[in-house]
Amino acid sequence: MKQYKVGILGSTGAVGREMMKILLEREFPISELHLFASERSAGKVVAWDSGPIQIELAEEGAFEGLDIVLGAASSEVAKQFAPEIVKAGAVFIDNSSAFRLRDDVPLVVPEVNPEDVRNHKGIVANPNCSTVITVTAVNALRKLSPIERMVVSTYQAVSGAGAGGPIELNEEVAALRSGKKVEPKVFPYQIAYNLIPQIGSEQEAGYTSEEMKLQYEGRKILHLPDLKVSCTCVRVPVTRSHSISVQAQFARRISLREARLALQYAPGCRLVDDLSQQLYPMPLDTSDQDLVYVGRLREDLTDERGLCLWCCGDQIRKGAATNAIQIAELLIDKE
Repeated sequence: MKQYKVGILGSTGAVGREMMKILLEREFPISELHLFASERSAGKVVAWDSGPIQIELAEEGAFEGLDIVLGAASSEVAKQFAPEIVKAGAVFIDNSSAFRLRDDVPLVVPEVNPEDVRNHKGIVANPNCSTVITVTAVNALRKLSPIERMVVSTYQAVSGAGAGGPIELNEEVAALRSGKKVEPKVFPYQIAYNLIPQIGSEQEAGYTSEEMKLQYEGRKILHLPDLKVSCTCVRVPVTRSHSISVQAQFARRISLREARLALQYAPGCRLVDDLSQQLYPMPLDTSDQDLVYVGRLREDLTDERGLCLWCCGDQIRKGAATNAIQIAELLIDKE
C-alpha cells in the first residue's frame, strides 16, 4: 500500500491532537507525520506511535514534499498558509471556516457528498461541527424526499469553544460549591448551571454567525440551493458532544416507518429511538466515537410533511478531526 507524508497545521490544539489519535485508530497509511504550530510551540516534542516528533514552525517552505495537510488552526492561519500548501503540491483539508463557501472549494461530509471531493483544486473544506452532525443525521431522509426547510436548535458542549471551555466549566462548578465568586473568561457569562443562547457574533436579522452556517453550508453539502434553515445555537454545561433538535419539512410526506428504516441503515448513523424504554441519543453516549446517534423520531404536529428528530455527535471527532481524515481517505481511494 502506498504511504503518504501527512502534516497537521495547528497540531497542538484539541482538534490537532485528536487528528493524531484518529490517524492511528484508522490506520491511515503514513510514511511521515509532520506537526506544525506557531513559534510558541515549535521545538517541543510530542509522543507518536513510531517515536517522538518535534513540532515544526509553520512558515514558508515548511510544507514541501507533503502529500496531505490537515488543517486544525484558525481561519486566519488557514488563509495565510493555504497558498503555501497548495504550491508545495499537497492537498489542504481545512477545518476552519476560511474556505467553506468558496465555489472552487468542495465542502465535504463523506457519508453525504463524497463525490464532491473530486472537484478540489488543492483545498477541501471541512464543515462546521454542528453542520456535519445535522446533515449526517438527515441525509438518509433527504434521499427519500428533498428537504425544503429546517428549524434547528443546537445544544453545544463547552469543548466546542476550545480546550479552555471544559476547564472553565469545572472551575466554576468547584467555585460555586465552595461559595466563591465566578469570573468567566472563556464565555461571556457563567456557564455552570446555565445556558447561553449565543454562539458567534451577530450576523444578520438577529441571527449569529454560528446559526447561519447550517443554512449556507447545508445548501452546499446537500445540493439543496433553496434550503431554508432557522437555527438557534445554545452553549450548554456539557463537556463533550453536541446535541441537535431538528424539525424538517420535506417535499412529500415521509412515514415514520420509511424514516426509521432509512435511518437504521444510514451511513455514519445509529438509530437509538425507543421512548418507552427511555432510549434516545445523549452526549455521554456519543462522546469519543464517530457515529451520529439519531432518535426521538416523530411526526411534526404542525406540518403534515414534517418530521422531528434529535441527534447527538462528538463535535471534536466526527464534527472535526474524523471527518477531515475521512476526506483524506477519499482522496487516497481515488488515486
